[in-house]
Amino acid sequence: MMREFLEGLNDVIVVDDPVNPELELTKFLVKHRDRPVLFKNVNGWAVIGNLWSSRDRIARRLGVRKGELNEVLLRAMGNPSPYVEIEGNAPFMSNVTSDVSLSDLPIPKFYPGDGGRYLTGALVIARDGDFVNVSFHRMMVLEGDRAAIRLVPRHLYSMWREKYEHGEELDVRIVVGAPLEVLLGGATSVAYGVSELEIASALRMLSRGDRLKVRKIGDIPVPVESEFVFEAKITDELVDEGPFVDITGTYDEVRKQPVVVFERMYHVDDPIFHTILPGGYEHFMLMGLPKEPQIYASVKRVVPKVHGVRLTEGGCMWLHAIVSITKQHEGDGKNAILAAFAGHPSLKHVVVVDEDVDIYDDRDVEWAVATRFQADRDLVIVRNARGSSLDPSAENSLTTKWGIDATKPLGEKEKFERVAETKT
Repeated sequence: MMREFLEGLNDVIVVDDPVNPELELTKFLVKHRDRPVLFKNVNGWAVIGNLWSSRDRIARRLGVRKGELNEVLLRAMGNPSPYVEIEGNAPFMSNVTSDVSLSDLPIPKFYPGDGGRYLTGALVIARDGDFVNVSFHRMMVLEGDRAAIRLVPRHLYSMWREKYEHGEELDVRIVVGAPLEVLLGGATSVAYGVSELEIASALRMLSRGDRLKVRKIGDIPVPVESEFVFEAKITDELVDEGPFVDITGTYDEVRKQPVVVFERMYHVDDPIFHTILPGGYEHFMLMGLPKEPQIYASVKRVVPKVHGVRLTEGGCMWLHAIVSITKQHEGDGKNAILAAFAGHPSLKHVVVVDEDVDIYDDRDVEWAVATRFQADRDLVIVRNARGSSLDPSAENSLTTKWGIDATKPLGEKEKFERVAETKT
């Protein structure tokens, strides 16, 4: 469970003193952006933030090298694996209450302009026949057992909308403190009917050699290794949701969104509440990392040898990418640029480099641009393309995308070779 895992980490920042959920957690999470921060007392509860804020920590947990994350995630997304349902009680069933007060939980308000206190690390699980959907959704605390839930028009929205049009409520389970495989699975974008729980189970098989275990609450399966589980219903009531700081570090707009009512709470003994700093590195990783395999697969369809894809922290792990390839023909770099835009439509800027450039080293990438790129021949510009609604510089989500082909010309590769270091 969470506590046992944290005990095995050597870089956790521990805050022993009581911390107010109103604005106080943020200063610690910003100061230690790439290190887990464990707050021991927030409204009497323990809270963890920045848990999955680095690629290295994620890769270690999955038992792979950092450069293998693209392929492992792609394999899991392409080969979902059935999960295992247990019959007995799960650890999160040790404590249960029907008296849910969201204001008593350690749910933070992160920034002064926020619309309220926000659940940010929550996964919502819903069922449509045999299909089980898992997805991230922020929730703004209203009062008592009520919150406003942001529904992007995707799978959960479609499930809710069908109920809404028939005057019904959507039964869901909300999980806080889910295993890493489930968090990554819940952030993937797959076709309706493909369960993110089965992607998480495949990822678990690839990383730990066993399938994901679940326990049904009603008819909805929930990961056994969850810290908190809530029975809830998304209603037909609409309220203002926001403002909220999104992945770009800028405020998203206020919208009318549904109200979710929390009906029952389960949690493990001595639980730890997982929160994600909006616009922080953990937000980047969990939202952006599952997009990298999509770019990888798209580029691989036009250039056979793709060595890696990285959505950069400077681009909020959403708008900027670096792609490493081995060129076989002139023009491969430009084809890779266009394929990257197709693989992740929100992408705004991409740099394509040769395999001798470390895509995880910004200085190395800039060196490739400095020595192998000329704007009049190697710059690709796509005007008035559909981009990301999260980009404040876009107009009605229309943007100008641009790509840099920083690969060596095949006919004169020696001219662009870097001098090898001499060992002494």
